[in-house]
Amino acid sequence: MKLRILDDSIRLRLDREEVESLAQGKKIACTTRFPAGPSFCYELTTHAGGAAAEFGNQGITVTLSTDIVNSWASDETAVSIRESMALPQGELRILVEKDFECLDPREGESQSNRFPNPKKAV
Repeated sequence: MKLRILDDSIRLRLDREEVESLAQGKKIACTTRFPAGPSFCYELTTHAGGAAAEFGNQGITVTLSTDIVNSWASDETAVSIRESMALPQGELRILVEKDFECLDPREGESQSNRFPNPKKAV
């Protein structure tokens, strides 16, 4: 799972295995370790209610509706899930996407578990 944060937005990209695991109700979690010892964790999970996002315990947890995730995961043409939550000023935007193969592959980065890129020439 890849994470991108910009101001009041969180974007997560999932490969095929992660999308399947999330649809099966499994939590997806990643950790970035730092030399001095602490770690930053980010995770994605589902539950029967609506979307939520929390920051604490050195990380971020994003929760999505089980029904929405299952519908998205089973539809090959569905690319993303968009959610938003009210903030005292503005809103927190959440974007969860299927991770496509890169059009220009990067050295040392496996493309084997990504979704086919719809912009790729056949």
